[in-house]
Amino acid sequence: MEAVCGILFFLIAVGVYVACSLYLLRNPLIIHKRKRLEFYCRHISHRGGSGEKIESTIEACTHAVDVGTEMLEMDCHLTLDGYVVISHDENLLRQSGYDQTISSLRFQDLPLYEEKLEVTFYAGHYSSGKDRRFALLEDVFQKFPNMPIVIEIKENNDLLIKKVSCLVKKYGRDGITVWASEKSDIMVKCQKENPHMPYMFTMRRGLLLLLLFYTGLLPFVPLGESLLMFYLPRIINRTYIPEEAILKNRFIVYLLEKLTMRKSLFEHLIKRGLQVQLFVCNEESDMAAAFSIGATGVMTDYPTVLSNYIAKHPPPPPPTVY
Repeated sequence: MEAVCGILFFLIAVGVYVACSLYLLRNPLIIHKRKRLEFYCRHISHRGGSGEKIESTIEACTHAVDVGTEMLEMDCHLTLDGYVVISHDENLLRQSGYDQTISSLRFQDLPLYEEKLEVTFYAGHYSSGKDRRFALLEDVFQKFPNMPIVIEIKENNDLLIKKVSCLVKKYGRDGITVWASEKSDIMVKCQKENPHMPYMFTMRRGLLLLLLFYTGLLPFVPLGESLLMFYLPRIINRTYIPEEAILKNRFIVYLLEKLTMRKSLFEHLIKRGLQVQLFVCNEESDMAAAFSIGATGVMTDYPTVLSNYIAKHPPPPPPTVY
C-alpha cells in the first residue's frame, strides 16, 4: 500500500511539475522581468555584408546601412601597435594572400584585402569592391554612431577586450554594442570588463539552454544573456561548407536542426525580451525558413537581398516594450 501511495505521489508531483513548466514556458513574465534592449534588429549584416562588398571594410558597412540593415556584425583583433582592427581572421592568408598575423604587424603595415574574396557562407560566390583596406573599430564607431553592432571576440586577449570596452564607453555605445564569443572563458572576461553591454549565449551556455528547455527547467531559471545567435542548420553543407568533420555528417546536421530549431523555445525567449538571430542566410528560402521558425532577426552576407525579402514579406512589428 505504501509503495502504491509513493508511486501515486510521484506521478502527481511529476504532473504538477510538467503543468507548471508548460504554463510558465508560455507565460514567463509571471516570474521573470522582461529584458528591455535599446535595439530590435531584424536585418543583420554579417561582416558588414560580405557578399556585396569586401568583408568588414568601411565600404561594406556603408553599403549595408544604405540599403537598410539594422545591425552590423564584425570581429576584432589587435595590431602590434595596439589598434583594434575589424577582421574575421587573425591570420591574413585567406583575406590578403599574406601568411602573417594581425598581431605581428603595425596598423600602417597591414596589406590590402584580395581584389576578390570568396563568401565564407556562400561557397563558390565572390565579392569585390573599391575599398580593400582593413578598418579600425573606432572609425566604424565614428561613422555609424547609432548603429547597433555585434562584436565577436575570438582571442582570449585581455588587452583587446579592454580596448574594445574603452572604445564602446568613449562613444557612449554600451546599450547598442553586443559582446559576442563562442567561448565562455572569453565571455566571462568581456562581461567583467563591461557589464553594461548586452551579450549573447556562448556555446557552453547554449548547450545548457537546450538542457534546461528539454528538462522543463528553463521557465524557472534566470538568463543573463540578451541574444541567442545560432546557425540556421539547413544551410550547412549547402551554402556553407563547414571545416568541422562532425558537421559534414548529414545525420548530425538533421539532429542539430531537430534539437535546436524549436519554435516554442524561441517564443519563450522572445517573451522574456531576448532576441533570436539565425545565420548566415544568403538565399530568400533560408530567410523565409528562419523567420517562419520564429527568429526575430536574420543575419546575411547579402543585405540588399534581405532588404528586398523583408519588403516583400514584412515580419510582425516589434514588441511595443522596446
